[in-house]
Amino acid sequence: MKVSALLLCFLLAKGVFGEDMSVMEGDSVALRTDLTDLQKYERILWTFGTDSTRIAQINNVVNKISLYNDVLDGKFKDRLQLDDQTGSLTITNTRTTDTGLYELQVIGGKEVPPKKFSVIVSALPVPVISRNASQCSSLGSSGSRCSLVCSVVNVSHVTLSWYKGSSLLSSISVSDLSISLSLPLEVEYEEKNTYICLLNNLISSQTQHLDISKLCQLCSVDTEDGLSLRHMVLICIGVVVTLLVLAAVGVFSIYWKHRKTDQLRDGLAETDELKMMAVNVGGTVVLNTGVTAIRSFDVLQWRFNDLNTDSTNPFTVIAKLNEPNNFDCNCPDETFRHRVKLDQQNGYLTINDIRPTDFGVYKLNITRNGRNVISKSFIVR
Repeated sequence: MKVSALLLCFLLAKGVFGEDMSVMEGDSVALRTDLTDLQKYERILWTFGTDSTRIAQINNVVNKISLYNDVLDGKFKDRLQLDDQTGSLTITNTRTTDTGLYELQVIGGKEVPPKKFSVIVSALPVPVISRNASQCSSLGSSGSRCSLVCSVVNVSHVTLSWYKGSSLLSSISVSDLSISLSLPLEVEYEEKNTYICLLNNLISSQTQHLDISKLCQLCSVDTEDGLSLRHMVLICIGVVVTLLVLAAVGVFSIYWKHRKTDQLRDGLAETDELKMMAVNVGGTVVLNTGVTAIRSFDVLQWRFNDLNTDSTNPFTVIAKLNEPNNFDCNCPDETFRHRVKLDQQNGYLTINDIRPTDFGVYKLNITRNGRNVISKSFIVR
Protein backbone atom coordinates (compact mmCIF):
# COMPACT_ATOMS: atom_id res chain seq x y z
CA MET A 1 0.00 0.00 0.00
CA LYS A 2 2.94 2.36 0.68
CA VAL A 3 4.28 1.70 -2.83
CA SER A 4 0.85 2.44 -4.32
CA ALA A 5 0.58 5.71 -2.40
CA LEU A 6 4.10 6.81 -3.48
CA LEU A 7 3.32 6.00 -7.10
CA LEU A 8 0.08 7.99 -6.94
CA CYS A 9 1.93 10.97 -5.46
CA PHE A 10 4.51 10.69 -8.28
CA LEU A 11 1.80 10.74 -10.93
CA LEU A 12 0.14 13.79 -9.40
CA ALA A 13 3.48 15.56 -9.10
CA LYS A 14 4.09 15.09 -12.84
CA GLY A 15 0.71 16.61 -13.61
CA VAL A 16 -0.96 13.36 -14.65
CA PHE A 17 -4.69 13.57 -14.10
CA GLY A 18 -7.36 11.04 -14.93
CA GLU A 19 -10.03 8.84 -13.48
CA ASP A 20 -8.98 7.42 -10.09
CA MET A 21 -9.90 3.78 -9.49
CA SER A 22 -9.19 1.63 -6.42
CA VAL A 23 -9.71 -2.14 -6.15
CA MET A 24 -8.73 -4.95 -3.80
CA GLU A 25 -6.09 -7.45 -4.90
CA GLY A 26 -7.76 -10.35 -6.73
CA ASP A 27 -10.73 -8.31 -8.00
CA SER A 28 -11.27 -7.19 -11.60
CA VAL A 29 -11.16 -3.60 -12.83
CA ALA A 30 -12.82 -2.31 -16.02
CA LEU A 31 -11.39 0.72 -17.85
CA ARG A 32 -14.21 2.07 -20.03
CA THR A 33 -13.78 4.06 -23.26
CA ASP A 34 -17.35 5.45 -23.46
CA LEU A 35 -17.17 4.80 -27.23
CA THR A 36 -20.08 3.27 -29.14
CA ASP A 37 -18.88 3.01 -32.78
CA LEU A 38 -15.29 1.82 -33.13
CA GLN A 39 -15.50 1.67 -36.94
CA LYS A 40 -15.05 5.46 -37.09
CA TYR A 41 -11.46 5.11 -35.88
CA GLU A 42 -8.32 3.43 -37.24
CA ARG A 43 -6.86 2.23 -33.93
CA ILE A 44 -7.83 1.89 -30.27
CA LEU A 45 -4.61 1.70 -28.23
CA TRP A 46 -4.12 0.95 -24.51
CA THR A 47 -0.78 1.65 -22.75
CA PHE A 48 0.53 1.17 -19.21
CA GLY A 49 3.02 3.05 -17.04
CA THR A 50 4.96 6.27 -17.42
CA ASP A 51 6.85 4.67 -20.35
CA SER A 52 3.52 4.12 -22.20
CA THR A 53 4.12 0.41 -22.81
CA ARG A 54 1.59 -0.95 -25.33
CA ILE A 55 -0.58 -3.70 -23.75
CA ALA A 56 -3.69 -3.97 -26.01
CA GLN A 57 -4.87 -2.70 -29.40
CA ILE A 58 -7.74 -2.83 -31.88
CA ASN A 59 -6.57 -2.13 -35.46
CA ASN A 60 -9.58 -1.52 -37.69
CA VAL A 61 -7.37 -1.02 -40.78
CA VAL A 62 -6.46 -4.73 -40.83
CA ASN A 63 -9.41 -5.81 -38.63
CA LYS A 64 -7.19 -7.23 -35.85
CA ILE A 65 -7.36 -7.33 -32.04
CA SER A 66 -4.04 -7.72 -30.19
CA LEU A 67 -3.24 -8.42 -26.52
CA TYR A 68 0.49 -8.02 -25.80
CA ASN A 69 0.97 -10.72 -23.17
CA ASP A 70 4.76 -10.84 -23.50
CA VAL A 71 5.53 -7.22 -22.59
CA LEU A 72 6.83 -6.26 -19.14
CA ASP A 73 8.04 -9.84 -18.54
CA GLY A 74 4.54 -11.25 -19.03
CA LYS A 75 3.06 -9.01 -16.34
CA PHE A 76 -0.50 -9.13 -17.75
CA LYS A 77 -0.39 -12.58 -19.35
CA ASP A 78 -3.89 -14.13 -19.70
CA ARG A 79 -5.40 -11.36 -17.53
CA LEU A 80 -6.46 -8.80 -20.19
CA GLN A 81 -9.88 -8.73 -21.87
CA LEU A 82 -10.62 -6.27 -24.70
CA ASP A 83 -14.24 -5.54 -25.69
CA ASP A 84 -14.43 -5.46 -29.51
CA GLN A 85 -17.68 -3.43 -29.39
CA THR A 86 -16.60 -0.58 -27.10
CA GLY A 87 -12.81 -0.95 -26.82
CA SER A 88 -13.05 -1.10 -23.02
CA LEU A 89 -10.22 -2.95 -21.23
CA THR A 90 -10.76 -5.30 -18.26
CA ILE A 91 -7.92 -6.51 -16.03
CA THR A 92 -8.77 -9.71 -14.11
CA ASN A 93 -7.17 -11.18 -10.98
CA THR A 94 -5.50 -7.88 -10.17
CA ARG A 95 -2.24 -7.68 -8.22
CA THR A 96 -0.62 -4.85 -6.31
CA THR A 97 1.95 -4.57 -9.10
CA ASP A 98 -0.88 -3.57 -11.48
CA THR A 99 -1.02 -0.19 -9.70
CA GLY A 100 -0.16 2.63 -12.10
CA LEU A 101 -1.27 4.80 -15.01
CA TYR A 102 -3.32 3.36 -17.89
CA GLU A 103 -3.95 5.46 -21.01
CA LEU A 104 -6.39 5.11 -23.90
CA GLN A 105 -5.44 6.60 -27.29
CA VAL A 106 -7.92 6.80 -30.18
CA ILE A 107 -6.17 7.26 -33.53
CA GLY A 108 -7.76 8.31 -36.83
CA GLY A 109 -11.29 9.46 -37.55
CA LYS A 110 -13.02 11.99 -35.33
CA GLU A 111 -10.57 13.49 -32.84
CA VAL A 112 -10.89 11.98 -29.35
CA PRO A 113 -8.62 13.22 -26.54
CA PRO A 114 -6.57 10.59 -24.67
CA LYS A 115 -8.22 9.16 -21.58
CA LYS A 116 -6.17 8.31 -18.47
CA PHE A 117 -6.89 6.04 -15.49
CA SER A 118 -4.94 6.07 -12.21
CA VAL A 119 -5.47 2.56 -10.77
CA ILE A 120 -4.51 1.55 -7.21
CA VAL A 121 -4.64 -2.16 -6.28
CA SER A 122 -4.58 -2.66 -2.49
CA ALA A 123 -3.41 -5.83 -0.76
CA LEU A 124 -5.84 -7.96 1.24
CA PRO A 125 -6.31 -6.69 4.81
CA VAL A 126 -5.02 -8.72 7.75
CA PRO A 127 -7.95 -10.33 9.65
CA VAL A 128 -8.48 -9.24 13.28
CA ILE A 129 -9.08 -11.74 16.12
CA SER A 130 -10.94 -10.45 19.17
CA ARG A 131 -12.73 -11.87 22.19
CA ASN A 132 -16.52 -12.02 22.12
CA ALA A 133 -16.95 -11.32 25.83
CA SER A 134 -14.53 -9.59 28.21
CA GLN A 135 -14.99 -12.07 31.04
CA CYS A 136 -12.52 -14.08 33.07
CA SER A 137 -13.03 -17.61 34.34
CA SER A 138 -12.72 -18.27 38.04
CA LEU A 139 -9.80 -20.19 39.49
CA GLY A 140 -9.87 -23.89 38.71
CA SER A 141 -12.36 -23.66 35.83
CA SER A 142 -10.08 -25.50 33.45
CA GLY A 143 -13.02 -26.71 31.43
CA SER A 144 -14.26 -23.21 30.60
CA ARG A 145 -14.33 -22.10 27.01
CA CYS A 146 -13.18 -18.84 25.46
CA SER A 147 -15.41 -17.33 22.77
CA LEU A 148 -13.54 -15.58 19.92
CA VAL A 149 -14.37 -14.01 16.57
CA CYS A 150 -12.20 -13.36 13.50
CA SER A 151 -13.36 -10.42 11.38
CA VAL A 152 -12.42 -8.37 8.34
CA VAL A 153 -14.07 -5.33 6.70
CA ASN A 154 -14.56 -4.04 3.16
CA VAL A 155 -13.72 -7.21 1.25
CA SER A 156 -15.17 -9.07 -1.75
CA HIS A 157 -14.60 -12.41 -3.49
CA VAL A 158 -12.74 -13.84 -0.47
CA THR A 159 -12.93 -16.75 1.98
CA LEU A 160 -12.44 -16.36 5.74
CA SER A 161 -11.43 -19.57 7.57
CA TRP A 162 -10.42 -20.93 10.98
CA TYR A 163 -7.68 -23.60 11.05
CA LYS A 164 -6.32 -25.71 13.89
CA GLY A 165 -2.91 -26.67 12.64
CA SER A 166 -3.54 -27.83 9.08
CA SER A 167 -7.16 -28.88 9.73
CA LEU A 168 -9.98 -26.65 8.51
CA LEU A 169 -12.52 -25.97 11.29
CA SER A 170 -14.95 -23.57 9.58
CA SER A 171 -15.07 -21.07 6.74
CA ILE A 172 -17.30 -18.52 5.07
CA SER A 173 -17.06 -17.12 1.54
CA VAL A 174 -18.50 -13.99 -0.04
CA SER A 175 -18.78 -12.68 -3.59
CA ASP A 176 -20.57 -9.41 -2.76
CA LEU A 177 -18.78 -6.09 -3.06
CA SER A 178 -17.16 -4.42 -0.04
CA ILE A 179 -18.84 -6.11 2.92
CA SER A 180 -17.70 -7.21 6.37
CA LEU A 181 -17.17 -10.83 7.44
CA SER A 182 -16.92 -12.41 10.88
CA LEU A 183 -16.38 -16.03 11.91
CA PRO A 184 -16.80 -17.24 15.54
CA LEU A 185 -14.68 -19.83 17.35
CA GLU A 186 -14.70 -21.39 20.83
CA VAL A 187 -11.53 -22.80 22.39
CA GLU A 188 -10.46 -24.20 25.74
CA TYR A 189 -8.52 -21.77 27.93
CA GLU A 190 -5.61 -24.18 28.34
CA GLU A 191 -5.31 -25.33 24.73
CA LYS A 192 -2.03 -24.93 22.89
CA ASN A 193 -1.75 -21.99 20.55
CA THR A 194 -2.23 -23.76 17.20
CA TYR A 195 -5.14 -21.74 15.75
CA ILE A 196 -4.92 -19.37 12.77
CA CYS A 197 -7.47 -17.24 10.93
CA LEU A 198 -6.90 -17.11 7.16
CA LEU A 199 -8.29 -14.62 4.62
CA ASN A 200 -7.65 -15.58 1.00
CA ASN A 201 -8.77 -15.25 -2.60
CA LEU A 202 -7.44 -16.63 -5.89
CA ILE A 203 -4.39 -14.33 -5.79
CA SER A 204 -3.13 -13.93 -2.24
CA SER A 205 -3.83 -14.56 1.46
CA GLN A 206 -3.40 -12.96 4.88
CA THR A 207 -2.96 -14.93 8.12
CA GLN A 208 -3.52 -13.98 11.76
CA HIS A 209 -2.28 -16.33 14.51
CA LEU A 210 -4.34 -16.69 17.68
CA ASP A 211 -2.51 -15.88 20.92
CA ILE A 212 -4.66 -17.76 23.44
CA SER A 213 -2.55 -16.62 26.39
CA LYS A 214 -3.23 -12.99 25.46
CA LEU A 215 -6.91 -13.09 24.52
CA CYS A 216 -8.08 -15.85 26.91
CA GLN A 217 -6.86 -15.28 30.48
CA LEU A 218 -8.00 -17.08 33.64
CA CYS A 219 -8.59 -15.18 36.87
CA SER A 220 -6.02 -16.02 39.54
CA VAL A 221 -5.82 -15.33 43.28
CA ASP A 222 -2.76 -16.02 45.44
CA THR A 223 -4.15 -17.82 48.52
CA GLU A 224 -1.01 -19.47 49.95
CA ASP A 225 -0.41 -16.76 52.59
CA GLY A 226 -3.95 -15.48 52.72
CA LEU A 227 -5.24 -12.21 51.30
CA SER A 228 -3.34 -9.03 52.20
CA LEU A 229 -5.18 -5.94 53.44
CA ARG A 230 -4.48 -4.25 50.14
CA HIS A 231 -6.05 -7.13 48.24
CA MET A 232 -9.10 -7.10 50.50
CA VAL A 233 -9.56 -3.33 50.01
CA LEU A 234 -9.26 -3.74 46.24
CA ILE A 235 -11.78 -6.58 46.28
CA CYS A 236 -14.23 -4.51 48.33
CA ILE A 237 -13.84 -1.56 45.97
CA GLY A 238 -14.39 -3.89 43.04
CA VAL A 239 -17.55 -5.30 44.60
CA VAL A 240 -18.95 -1.81 45.27
CA VAL A 241 -18.16 -0.64 41.75
CA THR A 242 -19.72 -3.80 40.32
CA LEU A 243 -22.92 -3.28 42.32
CA LEU A 244 -23.15 0.32 41.16
CA VAL A 245 -22.64 -0.73 37.54
CA LEU A 246 -25.24 -3.50 37.85
CA ALA A 247 -27.71 -1.03 39.35
CA ALA A 248 -27.12 1.38 36.48
CA VAL A 249 -27.47 -1.43 33.95
CA GLY A 250 -30.69 -2.56 35.62
CA VAL A 251 -32.20 0.92 35.43
CA PHE A 252 -31.15 1.24 31.79
CA SER A 253 -32.53 -2.23 30.99
CA ILE A 254 -35.91 -1.33 32.46
CA TYR A 255 -35.97 1.89 30.47
CA TRP A 256 -34.95 0.09 27.28
CA LYS A 257 -37.53 -2.67 27.84
CA HIS A 258 -40.32 -0.12 28.17
CA ARG A 259 -39.05 1.74 25.15
CA LYS A 260 -39.00 -1.43 23.00
CA THR A 261 -42.47 -2.31 24.28
CA ASP A 262 -43.74 1.10 23.17
CA GLN A 263 -42.14 0.56 19.77
CA LEU A 264 -43.89 -2.79 19.41
CA ARG A 265 -47.23 -1.23 20.34
CA ASP A 266 -46.71 1.30 17.57
CA GLY A 267 -46.06 -1.54 15.11
CA LEU A 268 -42.33 -0.91 14.79
CA ALA A 269 -40.07 -3.78 13.73
CA GLU A 270 -36.60 -4.11 12.30
CA THR A 271 -36.35 -3.99 8.50
CA ASP A 272 -36.15 -7.28 6.69
CA GLU A 273 -32.58 -7.99 5.48
CA LEU A 274 -31.33 -10.12 2.59
CA LYS A 275 -27.78 -11.48 2.46
CA MET A 276 -26.04 -13.52 -0.24
CA MET A 277 -23.54 -16.12 0.98
CA ALA A 278 -21.31 -18.48 -1.01
CA VAL A 279 -19.88 -21.69 0.46
CA ASN A 280 -18.04 -24.71 -0.94
CA VAL A 281 -19.58 -28.18 -0.87
CA GLY A 282 -18.34 -29.90 2.28
CA GLY A 283 -17.71 -26.59 4.05
CA THR A 284 -19.47 -24.87 6.93
CA VAL A 285 -21.70 -21.78 6.93
CA VAL A 286 -22.81 -19.71 9.92
CA LEU A 287 -26.06 -17.72 9.62
CA ASN A 288 -25.92 -14.72 11.96
CA THR A 289 -29.03 -13.43 13.74
CA GLY A 290 -27.35 -10.12 14.53
CA VAL A 291 -28.31 -10.31 18.21
CA THR A 292 -26.17 -11.14 21.24
CA ALA A 293 -28.83 -12.91 23.29
CA ILE A 294 -32.28 -14.39 22.69
CA ARG A 295 -34.75 -13.42 25.43
CA SER A 296 -36.66 -16.07 27.30
CA PHE A 297 -39.96 -14.84 25.90
CA ASP A 298 -38.72 -14.43 22.29
CA VAL A 299 -39.71 -17.12 19.77
CA LEU A 300 -37.07 -17.86 17.11
CA GLN A 301 -37.62 -19.90 13.97
CA TRP A 302 -35.31 -20.87 11.05
CA ARG A 303 -36.97 -22.04 7.80
CA PHE A 304 -35.58 -23.37 4.50
CA ASN A 305 -36.71 -23.63 0.89
CA ASP A 306 -34.94 -24.67 -2.31
CA LEU A 307 -34.33 -21.83 -4.80
CA ASN A 308 -35.78 -23.97 -7.61
CA THR A 309 -38.89 -25.00 -5.67
CA ASP A 310 -42.26 -23.74 -6.85
CA SER A 311 -43.32 -20.59 -4.96
CA THR A 312 -46.46 -22.35 -3.74
CA ASN A 313 -44.38 -24.86 -1.77
CA PRO A 314 -44.15 -23.66 1.88
CA PHE A 315 -40.85 -23.23 3.71
CA THR A 316 -39.73 -26.06 5.99
CA VAL A 317 -38.98 -25.31 9.65
CA ILE A 318 -35.50 -26.68 10.44
CA ALA A 319 -34.78 -25.11 13.86
CA LYS A 320 -36.61 -23.16 16.56
CA LEU A 321 -36.21 -21.82 20.09
CA ASN A 322 -38.71 -21.24 22.90
CA GLU A 323 -41.41 -23.30 21.19
CA PRO A 324 -42.61 -26.73 22.35
CA ASN A 325 -39.68 -29.19 22.29
CA ASN A 326 -37.31 -26.16 22.40
CA PHE A 327 -34.76 -27.06 19.63
CA ASP A 328 -36.26 -29.25 17.01
CA CYS A 329 -34.91 -30.10 13.54
CA ASN A 330 -37.92 -30.82 11.30
CA CYS A 331 -35.83 -32.05 8.40
CA PRO A 332 -37.57 -33.93 5.52
CA ASP A 333 -35.77 -37.13 4.53
CA GLU A 334 -33.14 -36.53 7.19
CA THR A 335 -31.75 -33.65 5.04
CA PHE A 336 -30.17 -31.67 7.87
CA ARG A 337 -30.12 -34.28 10.64
CA HIS A 338 -26.91 -34.20 12.72
CA ARG A 339 -25.48 -31.35 10.59
CA VAL A 340 -27.41 -28.40 12.03
CA LYS A 341 -26.34 -26.65 15.25
CA LEU A 342 -28.42 -23.91 16.85
CA ASP A 343 -26.73 -21.62 19.38
CA GLN A 344 -29.09 -21.50 22.35
CA GLN A 345 -27.82 -18.05 23.40
CA ASN A 346 -27.83 -15.94 20.25
CA GLY A 347 -29.74 -18.10 17.77
CA TYR A 348 -26.84 -18.49 15.28
CA LEU A 349 -27.47 -21.39 12.87
CA THR A 350 -24.42 -23.42 11.85
CA ILE A 351 -24.68 -25.94 8.99
CA ASN A 352 -21.78 -28.38 8.64
CA ASP A 353 -20.79 -30.60 5.72
CA ILE A 354 -22.66 -28.47 3.15
CA ARG A 355 -24.34 -30.45 0.37
CA PRO A 356 -25.79 -29.20 -2.95
CA THR A 357 -29.27 -29.88 -1.55
CA ASP A 358 -28.56 -27.30 1.18
CA PHE A 359 -28.34 -24.44 -1.33
CA GLY A 360 -31.42 -22.25 -1.15
CA VAL A 361 -33.18 -19.61 0.94
CA TYR A 362 -32.97 -19.59 4.75
CA LYS A 363 -35.41 -17.32 6.59
CA LEU A 364 -35.06 -16.15 10.20
CA ASN A 365 -37.99 -14.81 12.19
CA ILE A 366 -37.90 -13.64 15.81
CA THR A 367 -41.25 -12.76 17.34
CA ARG A 368 -42.06 -11.12 20.65
CA ASN A 369 -45.55 -11.17 22.16
CA GLY A 370 -46.88 -12.40 18.84
CA ARG A 371 -45.26 -9.57 16.82
CA ASN A 372 -42.40 -9.97 14.35
CA VAL A 373 -39.37 -7.94 15.48
CA ILE A 374 -36.53 -9.37 13.36
CA SER A 375 -36.71 -10.87 9.86
CA LYS A 376 -33.68 -11.92 7.84
CA SER A 377 -33.20 -13.92 4.67
CA PHE A 378 -29.99 -15.65 3.53
CA ILE A 379 -29.43 -17.03 0.05
CA VAL A 380 -26.77 -19.73 0.34
CA ARG A 381 -25.21 -20.96 -2.88
